[in-house]
Amino acid sequence: MQAPTLLNGPTNPQLKPQTNKQTNGMRLMRLTKPSLNKQAFPQLNPQKKKMQALPTTLYSNSSRLLAPILKFQLYPFSQTSFQYSPFLQNLNFINSCSVKIKPIIRASSSSSSMASSTVSSSESKPFSVLFVCLGNICRSPAAEGVFRDLVKKRGLDSKYSIDSAGTIDYHEGNPADSRMRSTAKRRGIEITSISRPIRPSDFRDFDLILAMDKSNRADILEALDRWKQRDNLPPDADKKVKLMCSYCKKHDETEVPDPYYGGQKGFEKVLDLLEDACESLLETIQTESRQI
Repeated sequence: MQAPTLLNGPTNPQLKPQTNKQTNGMRLMRLTKPSLNKQAFPQLNPQKKKMQALPTTLYSNSSRLLAPILKFQLYPFSQTSFQYSPFLQNLNFINSCSVKIKPIIRASSSSSSMASSTVSSSESKPFSVLFVCLGNICRSPAAEGVFRDLVKKRGLDSKYSIDSAGTIDYHEGNPADSRMRSTAKRRGIEITSISRPIRPSDFRDFDLILAMDKSNRADILEALDRWKQRDNLPPDADKKVKLMCSYCKKHDETEVPDPYYGGQKGFEKVLDLLEDACESLLETIQTESRQI
């Protein structure tokens, strides 16, 4: 009869066949609890965290599965196990044999959860910016497009959450004005936003709300006063509201004019102001985030 072995595993020097005097010198196979140490397994590091060894299966050379489970301590693992047959103790072997053990190792669930927790905690929440004008079809969609393009070129897409809205819902569901889109496209800027009105949750979800002119800012703050009576909004939400042109460095204008009733020059002027303001806005946010 062939000696039982474990498939594809290193030989364990601690599991040795025992000699039974009552069998006339023939060897009797008996599995005993090993005393494993650094010499037996020099590759194991006792300083490492405990790992959970999965059940190891004992096979005969004929690939027959030998049943049930015997558990024992394995250095430095908390527990391992293999399957053996109780009738092995009654089998006689003429030649000496060896048993091969191959632990299948996986990290404990606590280690995995700790690692995922560390990763998630190290990931910072994207800085969120909302651009607002009257109908959300000209200026604020253009501001959103300009800022998205700038952030993408700097490779900062994952660091920012960008959107736009209007103070009225007259154009809700519509794309941006075709004149604004074509003017921006000539500068390599895509405007893809769909018009929507500002909503109470915006005061919770966004870190910065930029109004295109003073009238837009007044409407935003008026809506905030109305909503905070019934919605649980941050008490300092009004501090998030600022004027877009407050970030301009190359222009002296204090407001972004509405180009809707003007000609082509009006749309070009809007983009000039927005490109100036958005560059300064990004620099300001990046500088402040490095100081935190």
